[in-house]
Amino acid sequence: MVRSLVDLLTTHASHHPDRTAYRYLVTGDVDGEIQEISYGRLAHRARAVAAWLQERGLAGTRAMLLYPPGLEFICGYLGCLTAGVVAVPGVPPQGRAQNHRALTRMKRLIADADAKVILGGREVISALSGMAEHLPELADITCVATEDIPDEAAAAWREPDLTADSVAFLQYTSGSTSAPRGVIVTHGNLLDNERVITERMGHTQDTIAEYGHEMFVSWLPVYHDMGLIGPVLNTVHLGVTATLFSPLHFLQRPQRWLTAISHYRPHTSGGPNFAYELCLKHAGPELLDGLDLSNWKVAFNGAEPIRAATLRRFADTFAPAGFRREALYPCYGLAEATLMVTGSTVHTAPTLLQASESGPHAGQSDAAAVGCGRPGPDVTVAIADPEGREELPEGEVGEIWVRGASVAKGYWRNALATRETFRATLTGHDGRFLRTGDLGFLRDGELFVTGRLKDLIVIDGRNHYPQDLELTAEMAHPALRPGCTAAFSVDAVDGGHGEQSVVVAEITPDVADEAEKITDVVRSAIGEAHGLAVRDVVLVEPGTIPKTSSGKIQRHASRAAYLNGTLAVIAAPALS
Repeated sequence: MVRSLVDLLTTHASHHPDRTAYRYLVTGDVDGEIQEISYGRLAHRARAVAAWLQERGLAGTRAMLLYPPGLEFICGYLGCLTAGVVAVPGVPPQGRAQNHRALTRMKRLIADADAKVILGGREVISALSGMAEHLPELADITCVATEDIPDEAAAAWREPDLTADSVAFLQYTSGSTSAPRGVIVTHGNLLDNERVITERMGHTQDTIAEYGHEMFVSWLPVYHDMGLIGPVLNTVHLGVTATLFSPLHFLQRPQRWLTAISHYRPHTSGGPNFAYELCLKHAGPELLDGLDLSNWKVAFNGAEPIRAATLRRFADTFAPAGFRREALYPCYGLAEATLMVTGSTVHTAPTLLQASESGPHAGQSDAAAVGCGRPGPDVTVAIADPEGREELPEGEVGEIWVRGASVAKGYWRNALATRETFRATLTGHDGRFLRTGDLGFLRDGELFVTGRLKDLIVIDGRNHYPQDLELTAEMAHPALRPGCTAAFSVDAVDGGHGEQSVVVAEITPDVADEAEKITDVVRSAIGEAHGLAVRDVVLVEPGTIPKTSSGKIQRHASRAAYLNGTLAVIAAPALS
């Protein structure tokens, strides 16, 4: 019986040791330097890392993973699983602009996870040794570059006693100033969600054989759930081949993604909606003439609001390169459910409902609501009234609740949040549900996601909590009244696609003549702290931002007032 991905890795290494598991495009280009690792080599390196961890008595503890993009992360991650160590993927500090932000987040994760060891690439580990004054926590933590662990160490590996309930890793959710939340993902959760992905995306044995095991191309960050659970771990689950490259190389030249798909001809590849928009911006005749996208069968789109207009334009623009509308694959998932919850039907064009068809669903400004497919096998999706905790009829918008073996164990060392999020009960249903915090409705068994109950802001594939932005704004300038700031997202202007952030803040009228300066300071602070460009900073009169009776900011009402032009804006006095 398969108990974990470790068992599957061992099987693939035994039966197909020379098959390529992963290839990595070092420069992001198909004609540049390429690194490859076979299943035999991957299993051996995982055991070497595992043995090193076991010999130091680290089984059952948490290991922070800090790697640049590349194959070494996969060896380190699978090494943790192979040792019975809980992996904690993180983002290493990189570049001066991101250094402070990454350091702050890394310190929080190290403390929250109570990490006992840090695994990373040589450059990262070397850099950490020079950060002792900024990271006193490192004094009690062992740091090692996994490239320096010798192959011979694998001989000492001992098979861990893993069960479905054993914790595989902690997937930390976003949030820069709020306390981080580590989602506890077990080996059973992982196996179940890989089963869901496999079934929903049509990764059958016949398809794998038809594609010669070339199943994935991905630039997605491997320390986030979509990049890790999808392309990286489904590869090990199936024993197939994936081509990977750096997110930075994609952002620098989005056409690299399509070129790699054209060259390696995989079955599955995808990303958030903004990735498809970036490709459209670079879709000149020269690019189209050199592409063959006819083998691309699953172009998954998830992790942020999916735009019907983006799907249409992408299908139309890349049709001359062989791309088929039926390959568009909207899907829905979240870290708390390991990853995938619903996915489209392979070889079927996505469902787009006109606003008149899809009923009252707040938050949809596009011409159509996009169907995100149906739940995976043995996954239950219900639409609930979040207050009454009763299931709503088909077509009515409510909170999306999920039940199934992929739903994670809870939040690490956070019993209250676990109880609120993972232990919901629904009238007429047995068992506990996961409250996703997302809004949507069901129609003919298909899920349509319409908004976010918890006001999460998603821009360019990155999550931002509004309360984080609000706190940064209020700390940036003393003129902003504490607890009187609202942050939200709106559709991009000037024909753009995606979302942009807006901050509305109360100030006292006696500083109105400094409005421009205050606005600049707030913009700069949010850009520095969150790496986010703010579309608009609006300063308003005191006592005018909508609040609940208990004093909580009403962000939806603030957004509506902004869009309607009804905010009580404080304008700087005109110059005489």
